[in-house]
Amino acid sequence: MTQVSHVVTDAEVPDTAICLDSVSVWAPTGAHMLRDVNWTVKVGQRWTLIGPNGSGKSTILSLAGALRHPSAGRAVVLGATLGQVDTPQLRRHIGFVDASANSLPWLTGEEAVLTGVTATVRPLWDRYTDVHRETARSLLALFGCGHTAAQEFSTCSQGERGRIRIARSLIADPCLLLLDEPAAGLDLAAREALVAALDRLSEDRPLLTSILVTHHVEEIPRSTTHALLVRQGRTVAAGPLRSTLTSDNLSLSFGLPVTCEAQDGRYFAKASASWGGTAKSD
Repeated sequence: MTQVSHVVTDAEVPDTAICLDSVSVWAPTGAHMLRDVNWTVKVGQRWTLIGPNGSGKSTILSLAGALRHPSAGRAVVLGATLGQVDTPQLRRHIGFVDASANSLPWLTGEEAVLTGVTATVRPLWDRYTDVHRETARSLLALFGCGHTAAQEFSTCSQGERGRIRIARSLIADPCLLLLDEPAAGLDLAAREALVAALDRLSEDRPLLTSILVTHHVEEIPRSTTHALLVRQGRTVAAGPLRSTLTSDNLSLSFGLPVTCEAQDGRYFAKASASWGGTAKSD
């Protein structure tokens, strides 16, 4: 019988949210997706996870979300060791936001958020209380889209849908929030609205630990505290944002000369003028 380790309860908050210890992940074909990754995330930290396509970002996020187990090494999420835990119970404490996730188009914004109470696509009307409904409206207002409460999800803009999905992930009051490229496909105005909403969230819930996956440093909110840069399944750099998100580290992660600058707490990056147009491969 598999031993079940302790899972965090609502009355307990571990001091470490995520700990990957020499973690490797490989596919059934033997192809490595992660190689010997070490990473520690403390409660209340807000990380961004950056790297090119195929660098292992989604695999790391799936470990943090208790959606996969490591092939080697040890992964601990909210005090529970993956492979020795009741994963459905653990996932109740994790909010996972996928920009490609679908919601029923005929639901209103408020109703779409309410489905997060039961973690179902279809609403379970008898499970939602007046407190849940009030919380749903408050979350929509926090993310600057309170007007969508009575609006059909299908008629909302792509940016509004993204913020509704984040509100949905928060209604169950998770300890850990995972955001998988939430700004993908957004125009400039919608991206900035999302970034501003995430900054408001950090003020509203300072103990909420979050991981934001992105390809673009311009999408990183000012409230971000730390960064993890990866390439080909390996860690390039990890630590406080200011000392980690540098031109040298981004260049190593993306395999081309990159210039990265910070302005008023936001970051901007571009290929160096000397780059000839062909990324370096290992």
